Amino acid sequence: MGRAFEFRKARKMKRWSAMSKAFTRIGKDIVMAVKEGGPDPDANSRLRAVIQNAKAVNMPKDNVDRAIKRASDKSLGDYKEVLFEGYAPHGIAILVETATDNNTRTVANVRSYFNKCNGNMGTSGSVEFMFDHTCNFRIPAEGLDSEELELELIDFGAEEVFVDEDGILIYGPFESFGALQKELENREIEILSSGFERIPQVTKALTEEEAADVEKLLEKLEEDDDVQNVYHSMEE
Repeated sequence: MGRAFEFRKARKMKRWSAMSKAFTRIGKDIVMAVKEGGPDPDANSRLRAVIQNAKAVNMPKDNVDRAIKRASDKSLGDYKEVLFEGYAPHGIAILVETATDNNTRTVANVRSYFNKCNGNMGTSGSVEFMFDHTCNFRIPAEGLDSEELELELIDFGAEEVFVDEDGILIYGPFESFGALQKELENREIEILSSGFERIPQVTKALTEEEAADVEKLLEKLEEDDDVQNVYHSMEE
């Protein structure tokens, strides 16, 4: 198994994929997808992907429909995706993905979390290069051979395919999302969920006390409503 497998296994233990937080993230994703490509999922591949993710976390269809209708209102402000970079205590690299309608507020909040937890917010590009930006798809395992599928999807950007208790996971570079999504749809393979992740190229082991210092910062970041995802280089 490769790094994507190990990363996913560790992330599954994360406490922060609480339902309310997941619904908030997906609601923002819907707004951004509709603003970018319109409210029709058949004509908007990004919106199709978000709706699949909504189903995966059992978000009610009424909530999804309301979010799409709301996002179609031209008077509704858009969310801007902003990436923040920095270091937690003990040299742990941190990447913070946000979706915000008020960048001034978000910058101030994120900076305050780093400062309060003895971290340092860095400049653009200071940390991002330490992470591989990947895309992923989860599909049902029934009736499919993961090794055969991996060979068939290599031409479309797949780099790692593995099976876990929830199905088959396909990982590839960020840039391969569209090609992989289209090929899975062409094969009429159901996409249970999809998304993007940033996998640290190198991780660092910490003592229990040091890890607790880093966790304080992670918790503050993850509790912020503007924060979509937080990635770090701490070994889990």
